Amino acid sequence: MAEISIISTTLVGPVSTKEPTTRIELTPWELQFLPLGPIHKGLLFLKPTPPPQESSVIDHLKTSLSRTLDLFYPLAGRLGTTVNDDNTTYFFINCNGAGAQFVHAAADCVTVADILESVYVPRIVHSFFPLNGVRNSEGVSQPLLGVQVTELVDGIFIGCTINHSIADGASFWHFFNSWSEISRGSNEITLSPVLDRWFLDYAHYPIPIPQSMLASTNWPPSPPVQEKVFHFTKEKIAALKARANAEMGTDQISSLQALLALLWRSVTRSRRFPEDQECWYAFLIGMRPRMRPPLPQQYFGAAAQSGILKMKAGELVECGLGHAAWQMNKMFAAYTALEPFSAINLIINNSLCASSSPRFNVYGTDFGWGRPIAVRSGGGNKPYGKTTLFQGADEGSIDIEACLFPETFEALMEDAEFMEAVTV
Repeated sequence: MAEISIISTTLVGPVSTKEPTTRIELTPWELQFLPLGPIHKGLLFLKPTPPPQESSVIDHLKTSLSRTLDLFYPLAGRLGTTVNDDNTTYFFINCNGAGAQFVHAAADCVTVADILESVYVPRIVHSFFPLNGVRNSEGVSQPLLGVQVTELVDGIFIGCTINHSIADGASFWHFFNSWSEISRGSNEITLSPVLDRWFLDYAHYPIPIPQSMLASTNWPPSPPVQEKVFHFTKEKIAALKARANAEMGTDQISSLQALLALLWRSVTRSRRFPEDQECWYAFLIGMRPRMRPPLPQQYFGAAAQSGILKMKAGELVECGLGHAAWQMNKMFAAYTALEPFSAINLIINNSLCASSSPRFNVYGTDFGWGRPIAVRSGGGNKPYGKTTLFQGADEGSIDIEACLFPETFEALMEDAEFMEAVTV
């Protein structure tokens, strides 16, 4: 598939220059993401009919982005550091208004169908995102926010990259949704961000970070994986939920727990693990509603911790959908742990890892020329077993983007239980 061409790269700052330089300390939740890559999520739109002038779309998006950064001004800053004598470093957000990166690009030979109808996610999609290959810890010199608008033959892709050490998935979509609101002409956004940070009462800030942590990738290199998006309708998900609850004689298993249990069991079966092989499913768990009192929905920052569910392959495959979903339900119900520092768990080749959430408002992100037709993620943080959860385009549906070995996908596509639930 053809490469993209970069037309221009600029920095966009907030409209207002009145905000003084502000230092925001990073919480333990945020510091754990320093060794990893940023969040890459983007939206695919059909080109408006009749198509507007190219310059008017780009100028309009830059102007609305600048207005949005007035509200989300940490995104226009950089990370600041203080190096200590004991070979540790303090990290903080330096709200200096240095600007977000804005890239205008073109993929003149790529169509919407090339992206949506491909068996696997085409590699060129990764090039629709800026700041590829940058770690969160490099936010000292690299922008904390990058936006790339790529014009396709018949579509527009808006890729957004946000440093994971200052925002999680909830904050990512809060920003993206707010930008689209302002782009549509709104003078006020639905939810104004709460920028004050939450801190543990018994921890001392700032928290020193050892150099050894910054050198870690948190997962070993693995052979190249493919990415594929599976679509599950509202009706299929409801059937899975009913089946899982019936198997366990309860009504407490959620739709998402039943769906993820299906995926976990099917992938494990497809890999033909020995019965005594321990399998993991790692989750990024949102902490906003788990705090007492809860953090506000519009809390802007990273408020997530990792949790792991472990099970032997034989138990996972043989004990049924309901059993796996119920173990998942119990883990989430009991998860109230708050550690002073909780690093992201190691991802290994016998595990799956779930990120993002189908609760995030993807398809309400309308910049003024219609709702998106698809969502895709970039190339960062994509080890084997990464599963990214998205709201589906149809009401109540869920899309799961999975990163697996080609041979695992081949076996998965022959798994009768899994394919019964997937809408091709």
